[in-house]
Amino acid sequence: MQTWSLILGMAAITFAIRYSLFAWPSLSFPPLVRQGLHYVPTAVLTAIVVPGMLMPDGQHLDLALDNAYLLAGLGTLLIAALTRHLLATILGGLALFFLLRWALGQLPI
Repeated sequence: MQTWSLILGMAAITFAIRYSLFAWPSLSFPPLVRQGLHYVPTAVLTAIVVPGMLMPDGQHLDLALDNAYLLAGLGTLLIAALTRHLLATILGGLALFFLLRWALGQLPI
């Protein structure tokens, strides 16, 4: 019962936050807040991806040259900087990651 209460409560909070923008269309943010909100997706994606690159096991920092996650992440950054193309970045990063895993002998057989 407690789990369902928690789920329903969070759903209500999420709905209220999102609905408030539609309920009051005249609500507008100051320019400084709008400028700050522009960087939220980048910050959230970075907060999700970087710990996985630096700590692939979730426990210990791994900055070694056999860390395929770190090397592929850095390679993907390079691909993104050079191409400025989202699909090329995604496909190139995935290919680089699996190629590194294969070259380092980390792919399960």
